[in-house]
Amino acid sequence: MTPQLYIMVKEPHPGRVKTRLGADIGHTRAAWWFRHQTRRLIRRLSADPRWHTVLAVAPDHEGLNSRIWPENVPRQAQGRGDLGDRMARILRNAPKGPVLIIGADIPDIRPQHIAQAFKALGNHDAVIGPAPDGGYWLIGLKNTCAVPRQLFDNVRWSSEFARADTLNTLGGLSCALLQNLRDVDTAADL
Repeated sequence: MTPQLYIMVKEPHPGRVKTRLGADIGHTRAAWWFRHQTRRLIRRLSADPRWHTVLAVAPDHEGLNSRIWPENVPRQAQGRGDLGDRMARILRNAPKGPVLIIGADIPDIRPQHIAQAFKALGNHDAVIGPAPDGGYWLIGLKNTCAVPRQLFDNVRWSSEFARADTLNTLGGLSCALLQNLRDVDTAADL
């Protein structure tokens, strides 16, 4: 059972990615930042042999055929629905064993953060990497056969309640919290 790391990525079209950042610095500049940030992150994390990296791409058809992302990293379509629907689908369809999901807009993620998260799953059912804004940069489960049915139900995404709401949907699963890392949503975050 090789640990699985899923990186959620969107095609970096102006006005379709990092829209709050785009409102601050312009949509073309925000898409350029996201494209380059994501490529660095994928290169840094996919080279590590301790886990198998998969890109969860959106929009589905365009992402699966994209020339932007490295060809050597496998891809899987995110599918329809809100963020919770898409993450739950990843977890339910992942191979048995430990699985992590991260976003691509967190510049400080390093291989040691991912290794620490997989290690935490040795003693916990779930793991979350909190962000200072009340959200999170990572979520993972020790066993994808035990994905709670209610996982991500009624989570208030893009709010200060996203992490607390998600923790409530874990039911009785034990959860480790990792180091706070900041995602980039606005120019101030840069």
